[in-house]
Parts: sequence; C-alpha cells; structure tokens
Amino acid sequence: MDRPLNKQLVDDICIANGLRNAHELGFASIRQLGSVVADIERQTGERYIHMEQGVPGLAAEQIGIEAECEALNRGVGAKYPVITGIAPLTAAVSRFVKAFVDIDIPQNCFVPTVGSMQGAFATMLLLSQLRKERDTILFIDPCFPVQKQQCCVLGIRVEAFDVADFRGDKLEARLEQSLSSGRICGIVFSNPNNPSWMCLTEQELEVIGRLATKYDCIAVEDLAYLNMDFREDRSRPFSPPFQPTVGRYTDNCMHLISASKIFSYAGQRGALVAINPRLAERCFEGLAERYDNDGELRRNFIYSIVYTLSAGVTHSVQYAMAAMFDAACDGRLDFVGHTREYARRAARVKEIMLRNGFHVVYDKDCDRDVSDGFFFTFGYKEMTSEQLINKLIYYGISAITLSSTGSAREGLRGCVSNLTEDQYDELDRRLQLFSRDY
Repeated sequence: MDRPLNKQLVDDICIANGLRNAHELGFASIRQLGSVVADIERQTGERYIHMEQGVPGLAAEQIGIEAECEALNRGVGAKYPVITGIAPLTAAVSRFVKAFVDIDIPQNCFVPTVGSMQGAFATMLLLSQLRKERDTILFIDPCFPVQKQQCCVLGIRVEAFDVADFRGDKLEARLEQSLSSGRICGIVFSNPNNPSWMCLTEQELEVIGRLATKYDCIAVEDLAYLNMDFREDRSRPFSPPFQPTVGRYTDNCMHLISASKIFSYAGQRGALVAINPRLAERCFEGLAERYDNDGELRRNFIYSIVYTLSAGVTHSVQYAMAAMFDAACDGRLDFVGHTREYARRAARVKEIMLRNGFHVVYDKDCDRDVSDGFFFTFGYKEMTSEQLINKLIYYGISAITLSSTGSAREGLRGCVSNLTEDQYDELDRRLQLFSRDY
C-alpha cells in the first residue's frame, strides 16, 4: 500500500453494513467491524492487517483432532451426550486444573458448555437469579465486550471500573465501594486480562476472594488464556509456578475454562464451567422459588439453565477436549510452549508500533512491564479510541476500540494471533504512511 484507501468507497461500505459512515466504526461490534473489513478487502483487493478479532492463529492440536475423529468413527455423532459431560472429559479436566492451577475441583463440578461464550451467558443468568435483591454484575474492566452485551440481552444491571487505576492496595477500597451496596451478585474478570493483558497478582486475587466471601457474591474467573502470562514458565504439569486464581481464596467462585485459545480449538466450541464444590451444593431461595425445587446451585445450573440453551456439548468435541487435557497433564502436549508464539508476535508488533510514533496504552502491570501475549493495546498521540480506528481503517489496519471494553483510556485493542511473517514489513510501511499523514 502506497496511499490510503479511497475514502468514499470505505464510507459507502460502512453505510452498507449499517453504519452512517466510517466515523461510526468505533461503536461497531467486533463481528460488524469484521464484516466491514471483509467487504473492503473484496472490493479493493487490498489485504488488511487483521487485529480486530481474537481468533487463534495456530493449528488446532492434533491430539484433539485425532481423538475427535476416532470418536466419530465409533458412532458418537448419532447419540446425544449426557448434559453433565462424558466421564473421560470431566475426569481429565479435574486433573488438568490440579496440574496447572493447583486447586481441587471434583469432576462432578465441571459443566461442559458450547464455548465460554455460552458458559458466561449461563453463569451470569444463574447469578442474577440467586436472590431478588442482587440484580447487578460487577465487571473488573477492561473486559471482553460481548460479556456486557450478554448482560444487556439478559436484562442484568452492570457496574464496572478500570482496574488499571486500582491496582495493589487500591483494589480493596474500590471493590468495597461497589459491594457494600448489597446489589452485586457476581464479579467478572479475566486473567490474563482481555484486552490489556495485565495479570492480577495472587495478592489482588486474595482481596477479590476475601470480599466475595464477606459480601456473599460469586467471583467468575475467565481463564480463556490460562498460563499465557509468558513472564514465567508455567508449562510443567503438577509443578509451580501455577496459574494464579481466586479459587485459592474463596468458596464463592466459578471458573470459565476454554479449549479455544490454549488448544487452538476455537472452531469446535468446547469449554467448561468449573464450580467450587461448596458453592455447587449451596441452595438459594431465588432458585428454589423459580424452579420449584430445593434451589441447589449445581443442579439448577445444569438442568434448569444449561440444558435449555443446548442439549449438551457436541459429543465428539468432548472426547477431543478429554484427550488434550490428559495429554497436557502427562507432559505429551506442551500447550504453553505452543502458545508462546503469540508473545513473539506481540513483541515484534509493539516494536514496529513504537518506532512509528505509537505507544502501548496499558504498558505496566503494577511495577512490571505488561507481558507480551495474545492481545496488546496501542494509541497514537492524543487521538481518542474512535478517532484512531476511524483513521486507521483507510490504511488497511483493523482493531477494536478500548472504549468498547470499558477502558478509561484512549486507544485500540490489537490481537496478534493471525499476523503472518510477510505482514510485519507491510505493517511497518502502513504505519510509516499513517505517521507521515498525522
């Protein structure tokens, strides 16, 4: 690319996708932005640097593929899976969580879901029904934008704050401010964080866990990027260092565990919700009244909520996940080593960005530099999130705004997963062109 794309053409494509012009791109959903970019590519023949969507850029783990094919050849495709998950899967994931997170969750407390998207949807719906007076979910921002959209669809009230402004000792007072209202039913956060790639420390997770117990709300820990803080080597099963987790500090917790990123198995939509065993057995008045039973959390989560969303997770996918979890525990599958490739890509992209006048928005993780990984954040001079994407779109570069993630800072979220070797020099050329113009 030696000049920006034609403005009128790009604006016309934005309008055809339901936006008034390119200036509204900052308010588009991830999938809507992807549709706009795909249409521009088709009409111009210009290949974009795609950083908008968090899609794995590595091949799916072969162990999973072989296990799934074997299961299909055995005929499982003709049979409904049990809603609670096949025994090989729940046994394998229980072992996996012990091996890489070092917490004990029995296999009957894992519930398969059709990706963590469904897991989050079902979990937040459950939390909103536990007690009538608890109608709000607290997000520790920035966050995956779709989870808040799920709350919107469900009619659940949302509160949020940008955790970058409340790290360390400041976190407890900020959490108390929201939890003391008595309206919070759950606290949702990801670790590593999507989009900033900040990682909550054990000390911060202890605060979240202690206050979740004090105010009797549920901490929901999204572990989509489990052990992808590459500043430590967490690749050895059953050996420290382990993935930090709120599960060490409270019984009031649930965890989202996905095969999409750690095993690059996103297309098969396999995940699990892990429920602390003491929480799983608790009975809640709101559930008892709504579903006319004893109100037990685990039973209602499975049979009253998850079952109505899908009659089980694809049978063959469950065998694939079981095989990958077991292989990781046995040391036959180094998923941490495989995903470390994302850190290499992020380091290269950041260097190119910084050389061309951009900056990393979330650059610090308390007193450490933020890890290189699947996502990173970038800004340019004093441009707002919306201004930056509205301009970069003409230079064949796509990303999502930080404002859409609940961030209090200006800039964009970039995903490095799908950058190919031939695109780094092209990214450099396009950013040079952009910085020349701005």
